[in-house]
Amino acid sequence: MPRIALIHAVTVAMAPVHDAFRQLWPEAECVDILDTSLSRDRERDGRLTEAMTGRFLLLAKYAEDNGADGILFTCSAFGEAIEAVATKARVPVLKPNEAMFEAALAAGKRLGMLATFEPSVAGMEAEFRDIAGQVKSGATLESFCVPGAMKALQAGDGAEHDERLAIVAPRFADYDAVMLAHFSTSRAAAAVRAAVRCPVLTAPGAAVTKLKGMIG
Repeated sequence: MPRIALIHAVTVAMAPVHDAFRQLWPEAECVDILDTSLSRDRERDGRLTEAMTGRFLLLAKYAEDNGADGILFTCSAFGEAIEAVATKARVPVLKPNEAMFEAALAAGKRLGMLATFEPSVAGMEAEFRDIAGQVKSGATLESFCVPGAMKALQAGDGAEHDERLAIVAPRFADYDAVMLAHFSTSRAAAAVRAAVRCPVLTAPGAAVTKLKGMIG
């Protein structure tokens, strides 16, 4: 039974990734490592600092020291820190959105993304461009951060969160695919799919599938 360390910066990312593991890789043993100060500090500082990257390296070492066979980060605002972890880790390390971006690039050239945490958007767009460049894709990405959705979810109102995403989703109705940017936004997949005809992609399912393939 492979042990997978799930490193979270927000509590609302935990349930979606566990649901994805139950559906796609139930044999894996998931171990949660949570530090909610990461998301608060990232929003406060407005950028990814060297000290924050050091904290990611410590979290990953803790995961490895406790027998992790792979590490999956679930918060999308820390791409460069996760890349630093991947260069030093002894086990496979996966960023939250890279598998979803790969699936989106396979879906078409005109892609949309609904986000709920503004500090993560620029980094995610840069990551998307990097992956698109690696596969020599001319795909374009348009992002929209849904006002009030994250606040509603953190207050325990998941229905309002989902409704807010569904209301704005038709702006991408004629796109080749729509991505739900964060693990936490995947809970709105059914509501968004009811509002658009194009494929709606979520991060947890794609990430679990890719990690399972990496570890075997």
